[in-house]
Amino acid sequence: MAAVTADVCRQTARELARRIRSKELSARDVVSAHLAHIDRVNPKVNAIVTLVADQAIEQARQADEALAHGAAVGPLHGLPIACKDLQPTTGIRTTFGSPLFKDFVPEEDSLLVERLKLAGAIIVGKTNTPEFGAGSQTFNAVFGATLNPYDPSKTCGGSSGGAAVALACGMLPIADGSDMGGSLRNPASFCGIVGMRPSPGRVPSWPVAAAWSTLSVDGPMARSVADVALMLSAIAGPDARSPISIDEPGSLFAQSLARDLKGTRVAWWKNLGGVPVDAVITGPCLD
Repeated sequence: MAAVTADVCRQTARELARRIRSKELSARDVVSAHLAHIDRVNPKVNAIVTLVADQAIEQARQADEALAHGAAVGPLHGLPIACKDLQPTTGIRTTFGSPLFKDFVPEEDSLLVERLKLAGAIIVGKTNTPEFGAGSQTFNAVFGATLNPYDPSKTCGGSSGGAAVALACGMLPIADGSDMGGSLRNPASFCGIVGMRPSPGRVPSWPVAAAWSTLSVDGPMARSVADVALMLSAIAGPDARSPISIDEPGSLFAQSLARDLKGTRVAWWKNLGGVPVDAVITGPCLD
């Protein structure tokens, strides 16, 4: 069983989604394998802070029944995900990392969670974040600190640190995060995964305190660019509840990533204006 679990949890989100749709794997196989892996690994890193295992298994059963009856399914059908603990989730505790909300259970989903569910993703729990997402480390008074998966004495970054660590450890194939000043990108770089800050309005946010603000955005995280694109295809697109939402469908990101990059120019800021950067980052890449 351990070998089967490890094999499933190493696969890409795209491959898992394909195998579920082709019925090589059931959604219950995939969700059960990830829950077993969470049970073994999460106590060491504290990335997933609320777990709804029974609910997830029941949703996986329903996902398998939908496929068996020939229902049309979304691009994330059967894939387990744990949402950042800033996203309201119906019936699942959402603390915002604050003692003020340690027992809060929302009665409605955020727009991001709505779209994840519509695309077929199965919520298994919530990932850790600093209080109200404020900070580039991941710790709070409710759940404590999330540890770096490669060196527990080091930070995992933040504020989407729980999501990044869960991905790096194979506890999830995809995850969501949010970013005002680096909260999707910082933990991704610290944990060796991919976090993308989309343009404001690409992934519309609701509910929000300042609907016109372009500072903070929601976005996808995964272990590969292709998996980030898969998730983005499901969560991007316009919504009337967000006045800054971009009027283009998320399906744009379901297209092939293959292209000729000859002659493409990339901007790279090597010294960050004098901020110290580790030589491992600025040095040459080694295979």
